[in-house]
Amino acid sequence: MPTLKTLASHLKSTEASEIAEAAMVLPLVFMLVLGIIWFGRAFNVYSTIQQAAQQGAIAAARDSCATCGSAPLSQLPAAGTVDTAVSNVLQADNLSLSQIQTWKANTPTPGLVSCPLPAPPFSCNLSANKIWVCSSVLLNSATQPAQCGAVVSFKYPFSFNLLSLTSLGSVTMSAQAQSRMEN
Repeated sequence: MPTLKTLASHLKSTEASEIAEAAMVLPLVFMLVLGIIWFGRAFNVYSTIQQAAQQGAIAAARDSCATCGSAPLSQLPAAGTVDTAVSNVLQADNLSLSQIQTWKANTPTPGLVSCPLPAPPFSCNLSANKIWVCSSVLLNSATQPAQCGAVVSFKYPFSFNLLSLTSLGSVTMSAQAQSRMEN
């Protein structure tokens, strides 16, 4: 039967070094795993807001009158339609629509040019949810014939919260998408 003295000497020689090694390695492994989780979530949020911007641009580029036949694209959808398209994608990933931030204060995308006639006039509006919606813009002036479309852009903050106790940092991600109008 081992005595307390032999047991203590045995623990000193092997167990103490294993405990010390674990105490040094486990925090590093924990930080590595936490970094992988944080990066994965950030990538997921970025992918979601890009998809939301794309769906908003598609909604902004569509006619609001589906039964008008070959009528000109003069009836652009309201900003609420774009908000709904963006909101549906964000809510599918449990992201809050109220956290959307404005892309730029004055001009949403510099360099946008109005489409030539008979397309509707160029217009940029800030929706109720701070989303820039630019309709009837010239997407690429080098293409012949010119392609008109819509641009949707917004910013979304991402912060990784650890167990709802503390935030490990915040990053503001920008999303912008364009879609061409179909005649």
